[in-house]
Amino acid sequence: MAGRRARSGRGWDASPPRAGDATPRPRRGRRAAGGPADPGDPASADSPDAPAWDTSRGGAGSARRAGGSARDGAAAAPRDEAEVAREICLRQLAVRPRTRAELATALARRGISEETADQVLDRYDEVGIIDDAAFARAWVSSRHAGRGLARRALANELRQRGVDGDTASEALDELDETTEAETARALVERKLRTARGEPDAVFRRLVGMLARKGYPAGVAIRAVKDAIAAQSAEAAEFAEQIDADALADAEGEIDR
Repeated sequence: MAGRRARSGRGWDASPPRAGDATPRPRRGRRAAGGPADPGDPASADSPDAPAWDTSRGGAGSARRAGGSARDGAAAAPRDEAEVAREICLRQLAVRPRTRAELATALARRGISEETADQVLDRYDEVGIIDDAAFARAWVSSRHAGRGLARRALANELRQRGVDGDTASEALDELDETTEAETARALVERKLRTARGEPDAVFRRLVGMLARKGYPAGVAIRAVKDAIAAQSAEAAEFAEQIDADALADAEGEIDR
């Protein structure tokens, strides 16, 4: 047909272009499988338009690897044992106050030498960061007010935390017998509001509750008897039958 180029089976006719015709530009995009790379294709590693991290193996990837190696080298550098020990202690103290014995146990568990641990803990003693006497006083006050624990239970807890006997005794002396008895009575009255069952079963259950909190048998029995007697006439009649002294002596024999 006039005015149109003929097509062959291989695409556009490859006859030389006439003067003035524009030279066709190669198409960008995916090249045929196995074909040569298109220098203008951004996906080609030889293309000037390719991203920097694709143009060579020594680009950003190498920089990241180099940075990682530097960090690994810094992490592998040995640290001062005393500095590690101080960090361990401060993390422990951030949770709650600790005794010297508790911190020493934590340091030994992490492999800190006894010599370094003693140096760090001695310094903490000097500046008042750890103070077993203050710890014991605060522990007694908090646990008695919050949980209603008596002297015997509190002494056991202080011993478990490494407080020596003299320091624990001084702290426990601040909890007198009158305060202990008042706390026992308050605990019983609170439990009686929701207690169900026969008076005898309720009585024994409440005495057992106080015993678990460390109250002596005499204190526990009297507190429960008085609280039950104040409930009603029927409860008072039951309470009158309770010989607190005899029961206390019997409980004492069992404890021994």
